[in-house]
Amino acid sequence: MTNWRWWLCSLLFVATTVNYLDRQVLSLTYEEFIKPMFHWTDADYGTITSLFSIFYAIACLFAGKFVDWMGTKKGYLIAIFVWSTGACLHAACGWATMHIEGFESIAAMKAVEAGSQAALGIATTAVYLFLLCRGILALGEAGNFPAAIKVTAEYFPKKDRAFATSIFNAGASVGALAAPLTIPPLAAKFGWEMAFIIIGALGYIWMFFWQFMYDKPEQSKHVNEAELEYIHQDDAAEAKPAEAVEEKQLSILKALKYRQTWSFIVGKFLTDGVWWFFLFWAPSYFQNQFGYKASSGMGMALIFTLYAIVTVLSIFGGYVPKLFVEKRGMEPYAGRMLSMLIFAFFPLCALLAQPLGAHSAWWPAILIGLAGAGHQAWSANLFSTIGDMFPKSTIATITGIGAMAGGIGSMIIQKVAGNLFTYAENAGETFSFLGFTGKPAGYFIMFCFCGLAYLIGWCIMKALVPKYKPVEIK
Repeated sequence: MTNWRWWLCSLLFVATTVNYLDRQVLSLTYEEFIKPMFHWTDADYGTITSLFSIFYAIACLFAGKFVDWMGTKKGYLIAIFVWSTGACLHAACGWATMHIEGFESIAAMKAVEAGSQAALGIATTAVYLFLLCRGILALGEAGNFPAAIKVTAEYFPKKDRAFATSIFNAGASVGALAAPLTIPPLAAKFGWEMAFIIIGALGYIWMFFWQFMYDKPEQSKHVNEAELEYIHQDDAAEAKPAEAVEEKQLSILKALKYRQTWSFIVGKFLTDGVWWFFLFWAPSYFQNQFGYKASSGMGMALIFTLYAIVTVLSIFGGYVPKLFVEKRGMEPYAGRMLSMLIFAFFPLCALLAQPLGAHSAWWPAILIGLAGAGHQAWSANLFSTIGDMFPKSTIATITGIGAMAGGIGSMIIQKVAGNLFTYAENAGETFSFLGFTGKPAGYFIMFCFCGLAYLIGWCIMKALVPKYKPVEIK
């Protein structure tokens, strides 16, 4: 048997890594480089991250349908070209703000008195420019997961999909892991603008490999008969030829009539924002709470440790349902839901991050890392539930609908977090929560939600789809 499916899985992993690197440039340059230049507050940053989430959510609703319509190969190429271009365009925001606001240099713009009318004008203009670039980034990035999940369904049987998904989904962790080691040093040496350009250009390189490596398994010269038979073993078991399944389509409105769709929506809505909260706010948290800048040795070590834990543990998370199916003989969906219940307990570690952070910054790094590992393992299995219950031709569409729900959930969390942190910082000692005051109290509130979201989500999903029930499109 050939193993071309794993080469494509590796390519999906690289794309997801680049996807998350592009997302992380802003969070790792915000506190130290961008915030003082544009006179932003946490509320401004929260506005940008929350609106990025809603841009992403809206784009996801159509990205899945676009990938199903355009085809996996062309759809993925277009998506990564758009998001790479959007990532690079961030570098022009400083130059554009300077000219729009009428300053002779970036230094003069940065030297404006904080709180003045000029500072407010700079902040407002920069926010709008960054939102434009984030919108382009979101439009392209929305295509990544619908396309990747579709490739996984095309090239892997059901029993292997969670493991394959966990591998490419680990790109999110690896991207977040590589980001603190590469982006702050790039920004410190060459300027934050070059960090956006260098990281953004990686997507163009990926496009070259995708163009020559991907074809549908039936058309690929790298896939032999034995591998093709392995890939389509579920179709053979159900006595349904792959071609017959591929012909059926599902509109977005019709998809919303199925409880299986709503189960996926709930899982994404309640949990995606948790991951994005950690992704967008962890560097700022370590600087505000403990004084470690993202470009400092300790700051890089803390963020690296956090995502190293996520990366290592999350890959094993996708292997757990495979063990349940092969060793215990469980039906794939039942094994996946049991695995997700186990992983739903990991984020509870976030509840201890703030209390133990009083002793050392390493405690939050470790505990948030465990929570993040739980999310990634949860996410890999959540994505795979689509392939369990929906025909392959509809997978990108359903993935897009769920990703939209996740983006809306993230928008709410990011906006709440930004406003909460600004309010808590201004209120100081008068704002308290379970023994913490000021901004630390705000962080503790957010960690409490993050810790409980997964168990709530699992219970609702189980209530909507108690047992395996595949969707049959008529």
